[in-house]
Amino acid sequence: MRRDVPCNASSSIIFGGELGWKADEWTDSDDRVRGGNSQSHLRIYRAHAVFNGHLDIDTLGGAGFASQRTSGDDHHWDLSRFEGIQITFDPSHTDEKTYTFILKDELLPQDPDTGREKSTTSWEYDFSIKTACIYGANPSLRTVTIHWDALKPTYRGRPKADAKPLTKADVRRMSIMMRSFFGTQKGEFTLDLYSISGIAGGNNMETDTPSPMTDNDDQDSITGYDKPAAYAEVLKKPNLLLNILCCGLKL
Repeated sequence: MRRDVPCNASSSIIFGGELGWKADEWTDSDDRVRGGNSQSHLRIYRAHAVFNGHLDIDTLGGAGFASQRTSGDDHHWDLSRFEGIQITFDPSHTDEKTYTFILKDELLPQDPDTGREKSTTSWEYDFSIKTACIYGANPSLRTVTIHWDALKPTYRGRPKADAKPLTKADVRRMSIMMRSFFGTQKGEFTLDLYSISGIAGGNNMETDTPSPMTDNDDQDSITGYDKPAAYAEVLKKPNLLLNILCCGLKL
């Protein structure tokens, strides 16, 4: 079910929007480097960037990924003044597949034997049109809000419980990925991006998007409402409850 509820957080654009998108700021990073056959593109159309391509899972036996990442290794984004990241997109040209947003705060040189870049910790968040809210500045768009604590550290695709905290003052790379999730997704994909923004600090945000549910999540826990008395009060207000369940409303 789509989350047709407004999201009203102030944000500062990092890519896209009024700043526009630049093709030379992004490059592909697909499973072809590991012998796969997936392919991604980032096609620029004025204020939008369409992330699309084909996810092949047959070549690698059910695995596969296609992604676009920021180009170059000399970036040093200071995101410490933000409370998280917003990804805004056009739902009319976006499918219902699950995408992954990734940050890295460390880059290592290539392995001289393989020519591949050495692995470092990735900070990831999975999202889809199903978990998005209406973009307050433009109701025709949808947005996903990612607070810092919703990003999950991984190393080579596996959870990394002992990861050091994300260095938000020195982010080195950003990526958007389409992956197979163990063979559950494949084929053509399209995500029509409008902007990637930082959530302005110090705002009283009316809504934010919850991290997708995992097997370890407590389904009875709602952000800001884990006490029985609070639940009882919220249940008296159906509209408020809808906003909480949909977009993690904080009061």
